[in-house]
Amino acid sequence: MRAIQLHNTRLVLALLAAGLIGGAGVAVVRGMAVTAQAAPTPSPVVAIASVNPPMALPDFTQITAQFGPAVVNISVTGSSKAGDEADETSGKGRQDDPFGNDPFFEFFRRFQQAPGLQRGLPRDMPTHGQGSGFIISADGLILTNAHVVRNAKEVSVKLTDRREFRAKVLGSDPKTDVAVLKIEAKNLPVVTLGKTSELKVGEWVLAIGSPFGFENTVTAGVVSAKGRSLPDDSAVPFIQTDVAVNPGNSGGPLFNTRGEVVGINAQIYSRTGGYQGLSFAIPIDVAAKIKNQILATGKVEHARLGVSVQEVNQALADSFQLESPEGALVAMVEKGSPADKAGLEPGDVIRKLNGQRIVSSGDLPALIGLASPGEKVQLEIWRKGSTKALSAQLINANDKAETVAKAEASTDKGRLGLALRPLQAQEKRESGLSEGLVVEDARGAAARAGIEAGDVLLAINGMPARSAEQVRSVVAKSDKSVALLIQRGDNKIFIPVRLG
Repeated sequence: MRAIQLHNTRLVLALLAAGLIGGAGVAVVRGMAVTAQAAPTPSPVVAIASVNPPMALPDFTQITAQFGPAVVNISVTGSSKAGDEADETSGKGRQDDPFGNDPFFEFFRRFQQAPGLQRGLPRDMPTHGQGSGFIISADGLILTNAHVVRNAKEVSVKLTDRREFRAKVLGSDPKTDVAVLKIEAKNLPVVTLGKTSELKVGEWVLAIGSPFGFENTVTAGVVSAKGRSLPDDSAVPFIQTDVAVNPGNSGGPLFNTRGEVVGINAQIYSRTGGYQGLSFAIPIDVAAKIKNQILATGKVEHARLGVSVQEVNQALADSFQLESPEGALVAMVEKGSPADKAGLEPGDVIRKLNGQRIVSSGDLPALIGLASPGEKVQLEIWRKGSTKALSAQLINANDKAETVAKAEASTDKGRLGLALRPLQAQEKRESGLSEGLVVEDARGAAARAGIEAGDVLLAINGMPARSAEQVRSVVAKSDKSVALLIQRGDNKIFIPVRLG
């Protein structure tokens, strides 16, 4: 099972491989306090205009009866290295069980060690896990999550009519968490695939799966949001729902009210590892594309633009004269990459890709991930106060994801507080930089923003930093904040610095 757990109000990503966890909405009825008063003077009866009757809740019985038989239970047997018991609290040991919190995992690990084996020596231990999936063709093609069958040695599929089949993993893509299985059977019940683009926020949805091994469990909820970007899963624009799902639901279908599959249940945010009302599904459009590649070539290829981007907060928006803090701020451009050839520069803010609006920085890698290597994309960028159009031809990512740099900078007011000097000739040769200013000391606003001595200032508000005088001039003309492009080691990131 995959889950993203919350610890002390922080969201922490945790991989719990054979089931998904999620949540469902709760209706709250608020009471109204009434204060005793003297009986009012009777008043004439007034006719009350009729109101529209409340909308009836959807009836999922037909969908369950028609498509429930196409949802399968997946059992997986594999092995993992055991012997290191000391790391359980640090996320290793039992948490490394790739099939997620299996009740027999602890039994095998603690009580099935052969006599005489030295404690702590890694050795293969049997692991077991369960998940869900759904049949998409009458001859036995099944979609599920890649993490459900990760490291699997044997995969068994059980239908609702109690028949069981040995399944073959035709292919899986860890980046999007989609896998395709095949069982040898005919005339199987199948689901109908829908279109995620037609799904609306607030729409009712239905999940069928095997939480905790309880086969063909039905839960319902609504679509909470679309296009969610999650940590370490930037290639997938997730569907967020409040459908109650738990370990074992991973890989199961998410239906709309028309009985069409619109997603594959995959992850949750949770404090406990269980259902809490935030579940995430992979859009079926993404899953279908991955499935087609696996069936055609046996592998999956992703596209790459060749940029490192970061979020645009209000301070950066002020620095770059943006009306709103939206878009993907380019922090670094790889030499020779499609982005480099297209003319993208650090300090550009990508606002649209192929006409689709980029609101969060995570929207960009999600859209790039849906494209194919060799595809041409149209970019709308914001550069130095004006809009510009660029075109880029994407290349094969070789399973390398776009990185999203995250700036956690102070927004306290104050002077810039930097002591700067030009790069020496030797420093230029060692760093490969042609220009920039070395930070000899950082105080005041710059220090509070996280800038340190030894950092190299490459640009200010998108303009190359060539001298301390130039930097002072830009700061003098800036109203609220400035955006400094800093290189530290091999990493580059824009850091907003609030000015007094």
